[in-house]
Amino acid sequence: MTDRPTRRDLMKPVQLLGLAFGSALFAGIVTLISMGFFQQRFEGQSERALVVAAVVAGVTFIVVLVVVALLLLAVDPAQVTKTVDRPVLVDDEPETPDATASGPAAPRT
Repeated sequence: MTDRPTRRDLMKPVQLLGLAFGSALFAGIVTLISMGFFQQRFEGQSERALVVAAVVAGVTFIVVLVVVALLLLAVDPAQVTKTVDRPVLVDDEPETPDATASGPAAPRT
């Protein structure tokens, strides 16, 4: 077998679904608390809070799942196991100065 991770090993669908479900659960609970679900005694208001929380949780689940999946598509599986010994944002080769541009132009007198 090869030591290179497969795309399936990188994505780990159960972890992606768990992350999205956890985020949706958090968003739903925050929505319930902010709408006063646990304080109200009126039947109509609690039903409305449950519906809004379910919608917020569903939207959060889908958005988190899509965003994380799109971010994982940007990862090259061959690059995952490589070690990085230099700063990530630095170019591979330094720029060579241009012969015509030697700095700021001197003022004319």
